[in-house]
Amino acid sequence: MSWLSKVRNSLSSLAKRDTPDNLWMKCPSCSQMLFAKDFEANLSVCPHCQHHGRIGAKARFDLLLDAGYIVLPTPKVPENPLSFRDTKKYSDRLKAARAGNPYPDALTNALGTIEGMKAVLGVQDFKFMGGSMGMAVGEAFVAGIERAMAEKCGYVICTAAGGARMQEGILSLMQMPKTTVATRRLAAAGLPYIVILTDPTTGGVTASYAMLGDVQIAEPGALIGFAGQRVIQDTIREKLPDGFQRAEYLYDHGMVDMVVHRKDLKGTLAMLLGYLERKDVA
Repeated sequence: MSWLSKVRNSLSSLAKRDTPDNLWMKCPSCSQMLFAKDFEANLSVCPHCQHHGRIGAKARFDLLLDAGYIVLPTPKVPENPLSFRDTKKYSDRLKAARAGNPYPDALTNALGTIEGMKAVLGVQDFKFMGGSMGMAVGEAFVAGIERAMAEKCGYVICTAAGGARMQEGILSLMQMPKTTVATRRLAAAGLPYIVILTDPTTGGVTASYAMLGDVQIAEPGALIGFAGQRVIQDTIREKLPDGFQRAEYLYDHGMVDMVVHRKDLKGTLAMLLGYLERKDVA
C-alpha cells in the first residue's frame, strides 16, 4: 500500500469517527446546506430563503417569553379511553411520544411576560404525534384560558397540528366545541386571545380555536387549512392556485391579519397585548 493510500485511509477513518451525523442539514425549501448550529442560532430560519423550520414547545417559550416564565402543569385525562389499538396500543404510542418530548402531550402552557406584558402562552408541538388534538390538548387549552382569566391577562396560542387525534375518535372531535366555548368565555371577560399559526395548522384545530383569535398572526410560509390540497382539488376538479393554503395567500385573501417573521414575533405580541389590555384590570 502506497503512503498516499495510507493517508487517505487515515483521514477517512478520522472523519467517520469524529464528525457528528447532525453537523449539517439541508434546507427543505431551497436545498442549501446549512451548518446545524448556525440554523438553530438563527431561530431555525434558513438565512438564504427565510424558510421557517418547525420548532418545539421549549424553543417557543424561550423565544417568546421573558426569562423566569413558569411552565404550567398539564391536566390529567383518561389515557386510551376507547382502548384503541392499530399496529400498536395507543398507550404505547403515547409512551413513545413522551420519551422524545419534555412535556406530556401536544399542548403545553406557560405563564410569564412578553416584553413586560403578562400573558399565558400555549404551544402545540408538532413532534408530539403531529400536534394532534385529543382530550389532553382540549383540557390544556381550557386550563390555559382559565389561568389567563384568573391572572386577568391575555392568552396566546401557537398552533401546529395535523388535526384531531384519531385514536380518541368522537372524544377528540368534541374538543372543537369545548375549546370554542372557552374562547367565548375569554372574550366575555374582555381579555385578548391571540393566535400564532405555525407550520402546519390543519384539520379540526383550524376548524376551531386556531381561527377564532382577536388577532390572527401567521409565520411566513406556514401551511394553514382544513382539508388537504389533494382532497380539495379532487373534490372541485380544478387546479388550485400557487401558494394555496400558505400564510401569504391567506393574508392576501383576508384570512389572517398579519404574517410576521419569527424574529419579530415577540415585539409584535407585546405591542398587541398592550393595545388589547383591559385597562380596568391592569
